[in-house]
Amino acid sequence: MNLDEALQTFIIEGRELLVQMEDALLQLEKTPDDMDGINAIFRAAHTIKGSSGLFGLDFVVSFTHVAESVLDKVRSAEINVDEALIALFLNVCDHLTVLLNHVAEGTLPNEDTEMMSQNLITSLNVYLNPHTPEIITQTAIVETIPTYKIGQADIENPEIVETDYWHLSLRFGPDVFRNGMDPLSFIRYLKTIGSIVHIVTVTDAIPLAADMDVESCYLGFEISFKTEASKTEIESVFDFVREDSQIHILPPHSKMIEFIQLIEFLPETDMKLGQILMQCGTLTENELAEVLQKQASHNSEEMSAPPIGEVLIESKLVQPTVVAAALEKQKQTKDNKSAEANLIRVDAGKLDQLINMVGELIIAGASANLIAQRTGMTEMLEATSTISGLVESVRDSALALRMVQIGGTFNRFQRVVRDMSKELGKDIRLEISGEETELDKTVVEKIGDPLTHLVRNSMDHGIESADVRIARGKPAHGTVKLNAYHDAGSIMIEVSDDGGGLNRDKILAKAIERGIVKPEQQLADSEIYKLIFEAGFSTAETVSNLSGRGVGMDVVRRNIQDLRGTIDIDSTLGQGATMRIRLPLTLAIIDGFLVGVGGSAYVIPLEMVVECIELSAEEQLMASENDRNYLNLRGEVLPYLKLREQFEVQGDAPRRQNIVVVQYANQKIGLVVDSLMGEFQTVIKPLGKVFSQIKGIGGFTILGTGDVALILDIPRMMLLKDGTTKYAANST
Repeated sequence: MNLDEALQTFIIEGRELLVQMEDALLQLEKTPDDMDGINAIFRAAHTIKGSSGLFGLDFVVSFTHVAESVLDKVRSAEINVDEALIALFLNVCDHLTVLLNHVAEGTLPNEDTEMMSQNLITSLNVYLNPHTPEIITQTAIVETIPTYKIGQADIENPEIVETDYWHLSLRFGPDVFRNGMDPLSFIRYLKTIGSIVHIVTVTDAIPLAADMDVESCYLGFEISFKTEASKTEIESVFDFVREDSQIHILPPHSKMIEFIQLIEFLPETDMKLGQILMQCGTLTENELAEVLQKQASHNSEEMSAPPIGEVLIESKLVQPTVVAAALEKQKQTKDNKSAEANLIRVDAGKLDQLINMVGELIIAGASANLIAQRTGMTEMLEATSTISGLVESVRDSALALRMVQIGGTFNRFQRVVRDMSKELGKDIRLEISGEETELDKTVVEKIGDPLTHLVRNSMDHGIESADVRIARGKPAHGTVKLNAYHDAGSIMIEVSDDGGGLNRDKILAKAIERGIVKPEQQLADSEIYKLIFEAGFSTAETVSNLSGRGVGMDVVRRNIQDLRGTIDIDSTLGQGATMRIRLPLTLAIIDGFLVGVGGSAYVIPLEMVVECIELSAEEQLMASENDRNYLNLRGEVLPYLKLREQFEVQGDAPRRQNIVVVQYANQKIGLVVDSLMGEFQTVIKPLGKVFSQIKGIGGFTILGTGDVALILDIPRMMLLKDGTTKYAANST
């Protein structure tokens, strides 16, 4: 495998593991006794450390090792989970992200990063050695988690193994003799720092005499060792053979849970139950052979053979909890293999390239359809019709590949809410719903920053202090909710809180003071609420490092509009507010409805088209005489815009015109056009910087004839449904 590709895969997977680690830490803060969460955090750190070692990333390995050592004590209940520990490991998680960024950029940690590493290591060492000055420094230390057979202890109490002694499992490498090392010298050296209580020489690696190489080492040892030395001191004994040998150290007071942990860390390979138990050291080969023979004897007596797990428990060779852990490992491996077989990691750039190629294919297909219609050949029309159907299927499949769940974005705010709650001194909780809602990956990437600002704004301005909430009959803790759902071909994202809501009168007074609106203007509540999106607008009485400067909400609106979306506000004073964002599902390809105005063509998103009606000569005359821009649509007042006037199209309008009724966010308007040209698959291409500020236009596309058609931005057009603003080419 290409090393560069492997490194990129490690970086991607490392970042994913850090996200999982952060989520688990935040959950652990709520349920400190959750062993599954503790193990998940340990596994994430363990995997990052192991993978980093494969690429020689010593600065990642050494830092992660210290954090992993603390987590190991947390798993063994030597360290209790509290708020301070969670805060420390959230900082560890953030720092590992910084280290991975250095890896991604191909740079070594700078002075600031190294200082942060040392500061965090100092904090971690407080948990490792609370009563001694000895600390673990940034030095690569051999892995001490046993993953090979360590021998089955014969004890009366099955929950405790070698309670008074360390257990050393040594497997010397075949080249030890060739490198000038004597295994027995290491055994003798152990006596200088402690005493060997019991030793067993493992000879199962010795081949037949005819196959034996006199220069190769086949020795292994299982040792019960009594010492007051630290684990680091014991490991240092084997410094010269560390790379060639398998050295595993099990500390005193090792309980049954450690065998379960050994099972959890076994590689995910297809193994039978007996093999798993042998690998973790709870079952010997001879014991397994006896159990298999016993199982076979049941079968010979015309009885169905019991599962091997039942036989092991019945024979009292393995504890039921260990068998259950091994069975769970089997199931987990099988499930993961099945999931991996159904998934493939695809570079986002290649996916974007595929979408672009599909877009060009749609344009080429439209051109072929046009030629077929001109020729009038039945066979060609049928062929192009079939191709169009296939292209549409390819388009939908390609777009589906880029659809991702918004839950990943939502979950990021668990950390935002936690940190900001502590900074504000408020008890605020986050509730998430609709996280399985899917939308385009590019939309997900760009909506994160606006959502962050809205969530922070709700926490700072919306949620009241605990005293105020209690006085108002509310719970002492505040709640911020994130919700997402599909609605009429769009995705809706809601950010709501149960705080004090928006003060309509205060916003209006501030707007009048700043000259944004005139005192005599009559505005609906929804229009007043939207004034907070004006640049520099703020009603905060004090300025903090979080808010109050009036910077941000205008950027939020602009970013959402750049995604062809809108934002609305619902608020009830004293009860809370909801920011409701409406976004398109995709920014690449849509189904459009083509209309003509003069010699130009325009595209309306098909999902917004309700119906098309004819604008009668009588209605045109009445509108002209009364200077009105609305009509009666089956008892409903329908305002409309004349695109010919809005875009200042030259020439006389045809006698017969049509109205396309469009709907967006439960509002309807009519668009008066010269001609209806039918449905059209539209490849959205962004406008250049020169034209990016033109209102009412969301992009352009290329027709089968090679002509350019502008794509109408319906949400922005609805803001001007009174028809008083013209869309000149130099509009801003």
